[in-house]
Amino acid sequence: MVGVPGPAGAVAAAAMPAGPAPSIASGVQPAALAVALQALAPDVPAIGAEAGGGAQSQANPPEGAEGSAPAPGDGSRTAPDHVRLAQAGAAAPPSVPADAPASSRREAWLPESALPRQDLTRQVLFQYMLAEIAAQRGRPDVAVAAMTSLARATRDPRIAQRATELSVRAGSLKAALDAAQLWVAVDERSVQARQALVALYLNAGQIDLARPHLQRLLAAEGENVGGGFLQLGALFAKQPDRARVLAVVRELASAHPSLREARLAVAQAAWNAGEFDLSLREAREARRLSPEWELAALFEAQVLARRSNAEAIVALEAFVKANPGAAEARINLARLYASEKRLPEARALFRSIAGESPDNLDASFAAGLLALQSGDHEEASTLLGRVLAGDPRDPDLVRYYLARAEDSRGRLPQALEHYRAVTGGEHRLAAQLGAATVLGRMGRVPEAREALARVVPASLAERVQVTLAEVQVLRDARDLKAAYDVLDAALSRTPDSPELLYEQALIAERLGRVDVLERNLRRVIEIQPGHAHAHNALGYSLADRNLRLDEALSLIDTALRLSPEDPYILDSMGWVLFRRGQPEKALEYLRRAWRGKADAEIGAHLGEVLWSLGQRDEARRIWDESLKVEAGNETLRGTMKRLLRR
Repeated sequence: MVGVPGPAGAVAAAAMPAGPAPSIASGVQPAALAVALQALAPDVPAIGAEAGGGAQSQANPPEGAEGSAPAPGDGSRTAPDHVRLAQAGAAAPPSVPADAPASSRREAWLPESALPRQDLTRQVLFQYMLAEIAAQRGRPDVAVAAMTSLARATRDPRIAQRATELSVRAGSLKAALDAAQLWVAVDERSVQARQALVALYLNAGQIDLARPHLQRLLAAEGENVGGGFLQLGALFAKQPDRARVLAVVRELASAHPSLREARLAVAQAAWNAGEFDLSLREAREARRLSPEWELAALFEAQVLARRSNAEAIVALEAFVKANPGAAEARINLARLYASEKRLPEARALFRSIAGESPDNLDASFAAGLLALQSGDHEEASTLLGRVLAGDPRDPDLVRYYLARAEDSRGRLPQALEHYRAVTGGEHRLAAQLGAATVLGRMGRVPEAREALARVVPASLAERVQVTLAEVQVLRDARDLKAAYDVLDAALSRTPDSPELLYEQALIAERLGRVDVLERNLRRVIEIQPGHAHAHNALGYSLADRNLRLDEALSLIDTALRLSPEDPYILDSMGWVLFRRGQPEKALEYLRRAWRGKADAEIGAHLGEVLWSLGQRDEARRIWDESLKVEAGNETLRGTMKRLLRR
């Protein structure tokens, strides 16, 4: 389907940001650390051996340094009693971002009375500074071992937090888990500590160990517990055991049976676990608890769309009718209309949203594309120009479609400018080819061919596209012989390209080479039996020349089964029926074709059949409308000249 985001994406789009992961601080860098290390040399445990060696060169002060350390047990340089670690530059608690969940903003650092009193002995200060300098100098093993050892010895939550941070930075999951467990043990009230521990448990795939801490975190949210439930989808996103995640989320939600967010969290987990009926029931329960909740309505529509877009459309139509200001629901409803080819409804809804909210670039872009598809090129230019001026996410994509709109309006200099401005993205090649064809229509054929010669195709398919663009330039310049020769040369290198064979067949017909036309089209059908337009072109060619009409009818009938609503194939069916002496039946197909596309050649055929049936006023009206579409169409002008002078 198009447009409606997956349930996980729909929840994530409106969910509160996830709780902060363990912060990775840049390391405490108090002034004169090196001087302090030179001044202090306490007994240091064998941290280097514990962490893999290498600590000694960074731990010991230089030999002969001024103020060398006293021997072990010498208290001459012992710090005063009761000096806090914070006074010596210990890591301060990280600040909470302004957009963090409310629970994190409420969390305060432990009061002074709750912090363990640490004597700033030489041992403590030295070990702390050893860890920080080791972290700064690329020795994470030493840093983790020193800080973890210090955290266990002091049971200070600030040191436990720093040990967790250094372990995460070092990529040591086991050490990080040990440190985070200690951090929670010494500061049970810390939301940040539990968030870190939950994240680490989930990284280790230990969902069941994370569950009780998630329960505590949700309880800590208080009135904001709904936001906590909406974070669960992102939190569990990488867990492979989706069934276990669903069980845990259901257990967490069981304590909140009337909370809409809890029900939607279960719906999302059920979707991820493939339990689609349960997902739909829970989404509908969330809607029942809060009928105006747009997020639940979007989720329900997505689950329904898995079965049927029609069901999703009915659900969203009802929601939008009751909640006309629901912008996201309206946008997704419009996308569903488009996916079901209900283009007038999709366009009307996107236009309405774009008119009400000019800053909604997504709506303006969609409305512009639908206007382009509907042939309203002026409106497409206006809307896409507005999007381009509004700093879109993908300006190259907008420039490409704006160029196409200007191209269709005949504003060739503007189209060329926008095509040339496309510098990347998936439409880069198409823009280069578009610029070349515009140059050709501006009469700058040599420049157009030179531009195409500079294109470097990345694949055989792209090389075929470049060839077809050159052929189009030559066709527009009415140099059919040169176009035929370009295709002949390309087919000598790629003899079984359906695209090149088909294009050469069409040009061969214009040059009177009916043998090449039939040979190429039969080869295309042989290579691609499902190529509807090859069947159609061969059948139409026979019908137009009034030859082998039974075969022509069979070919066009096959094309119509392959593509039942194609206006050009409907036109061919009408034309072969007319040639077979069935004008009334032909009229039905030609009217369908004209409704599908107001094309000059279709109009020529429809007008001729109407004329033969005595409906001459309507025939003239159709021809007049066709002239507005393409005044120079040879088939149209030939038909009018032949019939109107009688």
